[in-house]
Amino acid sequence: MRVSAFFLFLSSIVPCSSMASVSSTQKPQLSYFNIRGLAETTRILLALGGQDYEDVRFDLLPGKMESPAFNEAKENGILKINLNRAPILTTEDGVSIGQSKAIERYLARRMGLMGTNDVEEALVDCITEHCRDVSDAKRQKNFSAFAKDRSDEEKAQSKKEW
Repeated sequence: MRVSAFFLFLSSIVPCSSMASVSSTQKPQLSYFNIRGLAETTRILLALGGQDYEDVRFDLLPGKMESPAFNEAKENGILKINLNRAPILTTEDGVSIGQSKAIERYLARRMGLMGTNDVEEALVDCITEHCRDVSDAKRQKNFSAFAKDRSDEEKAQSKKEW
C-alpha cells in the first residue's frame, strides 16, 4: 500500500502531459540560488561533460537568505517536483529532477562517470557518500555566512576548529 500511495503522490506532482510538452531540442536548465551550495557539484559535472545548459540563479537579498525569484518559482509550480526546494535540473525533454545527489548521479551516469560495472558504480557512490559526510560535518560546525544565531567570533572559532 505504501508504494501505491507514493506513486499516487508522485503522479499528483508530475503530470505526464507536462513532461512531454517541452521540445527535446531545449538545453538542460539548472535552477538554484546564486551561491555554490548544493548545485556546485552539478555545475562541475556539466562542465566536465561539456554540456551546454541554462544556469538559472535565484539572487538572494543582501544579508538575507531570501529570494523573490525563488518565491516566484515556487508560486509558479516550477519547484513542485522537489517539494518547493532547489536545486532542480530540467532535462532536454522537460523532465524536472530534484535532489542534488539524484541530479549528480543522473548526470554522472549520462556522461559515463559512474564506472563501467556495478562494482565501480558502488565505489563511486561510496566516495560520494564520504564527501557528503564531510560536508555534513562541516555544516554542523555552523560557521557559514548564513549562520544567524552565532557571532563572528564564534564562527571564527568553529572555522579554526574545523
